[in-house]
Amino acid sequence: MTAPPEPTSPSRAGRRAGRVARATASAVLTVLTCVLVPVALLAVWVHDIVLDTDRYVATVAPLATDPAVEQAVVHRVTEAVGDQVDGPAVAGDFASWLQSLGLPPRAANAVRGLGPQIDTAVDTAVTKIATKVVDSDAFATTWRGANRVAHQAVVRALTGEGRGALDIDDGTISLDLGTVVDKARTELVDAGLTPAKNIPDIDKQFTLFHSDQFAEVRKGAHLLNVVGNWMPVLVVLLGAAGVFLARGRRRALARTALGAALASLVVAVALVVVRHHLLDHLPPQVQSKAAVAAVLDTLLRFLRAALVTAVVLGVVIALGAYFTGPGRLPVAVRGASERGADTAARWAARHHVRTGPAGTWTLAWRRPLTVAVLLVVACVFAFWNHPTAPTVLLLVGVLLAALVVIALLAAGGRVERDRPAAPVRH
Repeated sequence: MTAPPEPTSPSRAGRRAGRVARATASAVLTVLTCVLVPVALLAVWVHDIVLDTDRYVATVAPLATDPAVEQAVVHRVTEAVGDQVDGPAVAGDFASWLQSLGLPPRAANAVRGLGPQIDTAVDTAVTKIATKVVDSDAFATTWRGANRVAHQAVVRALTGEGRGALDIDDGTISLDLGTVVDKARTELVDAGLTPAKNIPDIDKQFTLFHSDQFAEVRKGAHLLNVVGNWMPVLVVLLGAAGVFLARGRRRALARTALGAALASLVVAVALVVVRHHLLDHLPPQVQSKAAVAAVLDTLLRFLRAALVTAVVLGVVIALGAYFTGPGRLPVAVRGASERGADTAARWAARHHVRTGPAGTWTLAWRRPLTVAVLLVVACVFAFWNHPTAPTVLLLVGVLLAALVVIALLAAGGRVERDRPAAPVRH
């Protein structure tokens, strides 16, 4: 007769329940971390980059020389003047005046037929002068200065607060041509085109972007602006807690890093898809698709860079966790590195190049030194002002170089330790 199984002791059941709870909490925190990493990057972009005056001015400054934006400005100025000059009406008035002075009707009709040619001549003259104004160095300087003074326009664009060079109405973003139109109007009047004096202020606006969902985007941007200060810190703490609660912390770190990298990659791809969707569904009031693309690409440049940085950083951390683990390949790689360092140290010793006390000290304190180097590199990255993917690769190179130096010094210390003591002379 089979004996009944022994009942599970309360302490063992409690430990099992505790392990299950820790594993569950670790999994939940890992998932939250992976999801919130791109959200934190969005928050940083909204709060720190877009709302920073110097950063904003540096971001939008290239738009002053962007061909698509220049062409859109020239087109809008030409269009504004064209609305004030009616070629057929001018030709008709001139023909009637000549006819009242005795011009034959047939000749007057010929003068009236010059209306389209007058429109073309006016458009050509206006385009030439507007292009001259936009291509000048003064335009680029004015562009940067106006954007610095009116930086709160970006705040209004994302949070609905403030006023500035960008005007938003019912999801439509319009760029204020401001002094550009004033300058062009002055030169047109000086050139003899007096109807240019009638260009109203409203003609200084031309639509750059329109979205029916802009109100929802504005609400999200306002929320990201509010949480921008503490969101990255919260994500780091959640990730660290998830790794700490996991049984296999090295594997948990690798999973968290890869998950965050994948989430960032998904958001980066989504940005590309959204960009194409917006450009393919522009309403008629948007005058230049190329100008919209230039503005979007300029404003999203740092966000895309941050997402790519997160992808690279996640992959690097995952690889680091893997190659410090017990797997066959990591053990083989570390063993080959140690043998290489030992070979180099023995070769140096045979050529009377020794590390001396430095090597012995490094051998004794190798693990604390390695941890210290890792912490220093991590702190440099954490305090780096807007790191990019090249920044990550640079710091990885510095870290690997430091680890190589430590390995060589430790190998030299082993050679010193194993060297036979010199015979004592009497």
